[in-house]
Amino acid sequence: MVGITISVCGGIGFIGLVVPHILRLILGPHHRYLLPASALGGAIFLLGADLLLRTLVPEKSIPLGVVTAMFGAPFFLFLLIKKRWSVQL
Repeated sequence: MVGITISVCGGIGFIGLVVPHILRLILGPHHRYLLPASALGGAIFLLGADLLLRTLVPEKSIPLGVVTAMFGAPFFLFLLIKKRWSVQL
């Protein structure tokens, strides 16, 4: 399902997976707070990434999905490693 979502929406849809996981670590699993925070956090992250991309490299045409993937891929690797260590202990 994740692969289909990313292939249709592109790398920006990846933020819809990363931001809720980050906020779940911060806020806990309560959906009453997590859902609005995820919507707001995803919007803020995407605007920040776009602003960063446009100010640091204004003459180049780098897709926004590249920036989001540079942040999201290491975070998911962190989650996988954390999960593996918690299972072994």
